Amino acid sequence: MDIAECLTVIESLCAGESPPQDGRAEPVPAGAGHRTVELATSHGTAPGDAGERQQAAEDLQAYREAIAERLHERWGRQAPWGQLTVRLRAGRGEEIPEPWAGLSLLTDELDVWQAPGTARWVALGVADRDDADEIRLLATVTETPPP
Repeated sequence: MDIAECLTVIESLCAGESPPQDGRAEPVPAGAGHRTVELATSHGTAPGDAGERQQAAEDLQAYREAIAERLHERWGRQAPWGQLTVRLRAGRGEEIPEPWAGLSLLTDELDVWQAPGTARWVALGVADRDDADEIRLLATVTETPPP
């Protein structure tokens, strides 16, 4: 998907519509009031090849930043949300609502906005914490505010 297609998917999610189907699985199961979709993946990056994995992660981070820049222009610049604090809070037994709990296990950082005129929150991040899994650019739309 190119940047314009990614923005269209995010807009569809914000409008409460299902985005165009492209066969991608939802890595964070959809639940009441939230949906997560893959916008891009590393497509079979060899798990054992650290250099190839690092390059794929950098490429998807750059793609995330390009999409985030368009969303900053629309919805205002926001500081990235580090996920370490959420993981620590969950580890101490605090209940973190979905999709935030699941996203904190997949990503180290999210770009987060509240879509103007709606009760929906949009999160954009790169899931690269599991070395055995593909790296994925994720977009989540939820009615649950960030913790």
